[in-house]
Amino acid sequence: MTDRRLWSYREIAAHLQVQPDTVRAYRKHGLLPEPDLVEGGRPYWFADTVRAWAARRLGNRGRRGWWE
Repeated sequence: MTDRRLWSYREIAAHLQVQPDTVRAYRKHGLLPEPDLVEGGRPYWFADTVRAWAARRLGNRGRRGWWE
């Protein structure tokens, strides 16, 4: 099942637990995937696009403690 809900910077930020300005900076620096839709000059991404991207992010690779 696919999740085709459209997310703005605000929803992406909530998913990542960061501020919306952080997500804007990700896009500015080419770290965010291209938007799935741009409407009225505002970018939107499918929830599945964001989840797949977040799962691949370098800093999100299942951190382990020094004891493991």
